[in-house]
Amino acid sequence: MPPVEVEWTSVIGLANQTLTTPALIDFVDKFASMLPEDVCAYIRHIHRRNGLRNDRLVVQLEEAVVALNGHGITPVLLKGASTLATAPEARRGVRIMSDLDIMVMPDDARTAVAALSGIGYDIHEQTPPESRRWHVDLNRPQDVGSIDLQEAAPGPAYLYQNFGHVLNHCVPAPLGRASVYIPKPIFQAVTLIVHDQFQDYGYWLGDLDLRHLVELRDLNASAEPLDWEKLTSLASSDLMRNAVETQLIALAELLGVDIPHALRSRLIPRLQFMRQVMQARFPATRVPFLAMMVLDLGNHRKAARGAGQAAVHPRGLWSLPRVDTVQFLLKAAFAERAGKV
Repeated sequence: MPPVEVEWTSVIGLANQTLTTPALIDFVDKFASMLPEDVCAYIRHIHRRNGLRNDRLVVQLEEAVVALNGHGITPVLLKGASTLATAPEARRGVRIMSDLDIMVMPDDARTAVAALSGIGYDIHEQTPPESRRWHVDLNRPQDVGSIDLQEAAPGPAYLYQNFGHVLNHCVPAPLGRASVYIPKPIFQAVTLIVHDQFQDYGYWLGDLDLRHLVELRDLNASAEPLDWEKLTSLASSDLMRNAVETQLIALAELLGVDIPHALRSRLIPRLQFMRQVMQARFPATRVPFLAMMVLDLGNHRKAARGAGQAAVHPRGLWSLPRVDTVQFLLKAAFAERAGKV
């Protein structure tokens, strides 16, 4: 039941900040008679508008994949793109998306860029060839979103070393006139967690991404519920396991997902979740809490060295972080980042 005394302006403000406003549509539909009319009208309006936008994204996605298929490329749809491709039409408006994440094999990357350029896309931003993780952002003026073309799953490759080739965790699927690969739910969950915790530095900064937590909850509520023990067992290192369990604790505590007690009882993940909640309530604590990153700094360096990156940390596993790393994290801690609290 809805709480009796609620400051709805603050609720809507937090939903807007975390990009979860259209996801409140289920709550509104269930309790409309008990909620203020303007709250119901606003959420329904945002949900409807987002549904129209996502309908356009589906059309854009199909057109892009048809172009890739025409060059012999069957891409893997990641994150929101996979959700968009598989969601029933009535559920398209629930998730706010900024771009379409499409993955191709490294040998196909140059051909994929040429195929998308052939249907009018321009390169907005591209990583240098020597980058550890290549991706390119492409856009067209008539589209509502950009395409984030990648050749690997989000985050450092060593975090996926227990998974093997990505196509082992995908199923072929139609997308209108096109053909794609859709990751299985457990791999979708891993990519969301790695994206938030490491590619977006959430594990080091103590950020919460409520939009992706809602998506993890919905993945678990699908026809194939997530096997949380299996997900945790596939963690490639102590660092990865701590990050996964931090997300599982957040799912259990914030969204009521049934997570086995053994996966939400260890000290470091619990401390990380307590930090996330404290920072969300009291943003001034972000700087002092940055010191908590040393809890897992050794595990981070051990995992990186195990992946052949020994030269990155020549001073030892438990030495203090470099000055430029601290400066980067301090800057990121106060940056305005869409969807993060």
